[in-house]
Amino acid sequence: MSIRKLRLASIACAALVASVVAAPVRADDVKAGDLVISQAWSRATPNGAKIGGGYLTIENKGSAPDRLVGGSSDVASSVQVHEMSMENGVMKMRPVEKGLAIDPGKTVKLAPGGYHLMMMDLKAPLKQGDKVPVTLEFEKAGKVTVSLEVEGVGAQGPVGASAGGSGMGGKMEMKKMPDHSGMKM
Repeated sequence: MSIRKLRLASIACAALVASVVAAPVRADDVKAGDLVISQAWSRATPNGAKIGGGYLTIENKGSAPDRLVGGSSDVASSVQVHEMSMENGVMKMRPVEKGLAIDPGKTVKLAPGGYHLMMMDLKAPLKQGDKVPVTLEFEKAGKVTVSLEVEGVGAQGPVGASAGGSGMGGKMEMKKMPDHSGMKM
């Protein structure tokens, strides 16, 4: 084999390896500038519930930071970015005032027990099996619409995906409470 053919073969092989190794954007992923949004889901809500949560993963494949500053949806009066945290043994939830930073090369996971979307004043219950369109607003990437897959009431993650925590937000660990069934009131 000549040096030229060998060189061309090695370039073709390198291109093939690069295309296989590079993380593909899945069909259900949404791209917004340098951001890739995946695993968008929510939990079903009981009749009469006025709030609902939204969860997703945001990966910044660019070289500049961006920030999730809010959102909107036809199913709610407003969509806010919230954070749950434990302070002095008390679970607290509050809006993220300046938005949620997504640093370059990092992945941020909005998940139960951490960062999440809070859909306020729901107009109807979220029902398992439905898809809820939500428009996210980013500081740099602008507005992008994603579809939240509505899972069961107690779901910890989207069907077929690991709910474990990586990045910010992660999974909240719940400790089993002692059994007080024999207590008298």
